[in-house]
Amino acid sequence: MTPDIWMLLSFALLLIAGIPVAFALALSGAIGIAAGLPVDMLATLGTNTYNSMAKYPLIAIPLFILTGLIFERSGVARRLVSFAQAMVGRRHGGLALVAVLVCMIMGGMSGSGPADAAAVAMVMLPSMTRAGYPKPFSSTLIAASASTAILIPPSVALILYSIVVPGVDLRALFAAGLIPGILVGLALLVPAWWLSRHYGWEGATTASDPEPLSLGRSFRQAIPALLAPVIILGGLRSGLFTPTEAAVVAVAYGALIGLWGTKELKLKDLWELLGEASVISGVVMLIIALAGIFAWAGTMLGTFRHLAEWAIHLTDQGPLLLVLVMLAVLLAGMVLDAVSIYLIMMPILIPVMQHFDWNPVWFGILLAMNMAIGQFTPPVAVNLMVTTEVAQIRLEQTVPWALIFMGAMLVALALVAIFPQLALWLPAQLGYNI
Repeated sequence: MTPDIWMLLSFALLLIAGIPVAFALALSGAIGIAAGLPVDMLATLGTNTYNSMAKYPLIAIPLFILTGLIFERSGVARRLVSFAQAMVGRRHGGLALVAVLVCMIMGGMSGSGPADAAAVAMVMLPSMTRAGYPKPFSSTLIAASASTAILIPPSVALILYSIVVPGVDLRALFAAGLIPGILVGLALLVPAWWLSRHYGWEGATTASDPEPLSLGRSFRQAIPALLAPVIILGGLRSGLFTPTEAAVVAVAYGALIGLWGTKELKLKDLWELLGEASVISGVVMLIIALAGIFAWAGTMLGTFRHLAEWAIHLTDQGPLLLVLVMLAVLLAGMVLDAVSIYLIMMPILIPVMQHFDWNPVWFGILLAMNMAIGQFTPPVAVNLMVTTEVAQIRLEQTVPWALIFMGAMLVALALVAIFPQLALWLPAQLGYNI
């Protein structure tokens, strides 16, 4: 077998054996180096690991993760829920609509689907259960809605995409994700509302719930939370700060709101949140670091070039190959996290994207939409794992509902694929390089 085959086969076998993705990438990369390059090249393992992490934009990832945790602890999610309830009012499907809207707004603060899912599930699940919604439905809806965090800026996944794909403006990616993110939210609202009416959820059972706050009062309480995305995106648009600096501003703003705005955050809580953010960020950064070995080995051995050439020769029809790529990413999203997918697949997909002259910003949004679906589609479904844990139900109970919401999001994905301007119009209007 050629060194390429040794590397890819060992990677697949390590994953099947249950080895964590980060270590599977590193070990298979080392096997590829040993099989196809001089033995002294193994000395580059440490250098490649360091070079993978020594990128300034990566600082934004742990900072945005910390931002999401701070807003969750500060009571921001609860205030957003009150405001959304005041807007929607009591009606069939009202709480389902509220859950989607709050997830979308929270996604504009955390940039992380699992963090978004945790914050909203803690607040919404008890109310939805009292109103008659089945826990599997509620858990799946929140998990699916939280996946919009991968599209609505600031998005951790889009930050990584801008690093992996040379020459892509992160500000353009952030702007490009906004309309598709809203489109995905609307696509989820339709089945959520219809199912609620069809099954009669949230009828008389809501009478036992406390009266919602008035629209004016709930709006005043939610203003600090609603301003967060405005400050982040406004600062980026005006050039006041870079995307990495925006993450620092988001952390500082969240801490100020929690300490002196809602006053639900204590200084000792910040120390705990720093620890939580470090653990979560450590997992992400470990994958990025060890994937550098796999990426370097694949590049030196020509593995990625061979795979890209094979993909290009599958068909000379760009739209057909795009469909095949989307299916491959969708399947990968069901078993791998977004970080791993970008690091594993982008070295292969970049030559394909360049060959068919696909716009890299538009293509990045399509990939992110696919990964968003994977975040709530079993067997892995990281968002769904979070919400089912909060609801204390089994993951398999959510599968029928996940298929419904998956279908809705695929419709949104198809629209963005067919009409690229849904993603490219806003960054073009803002003058970004697309």
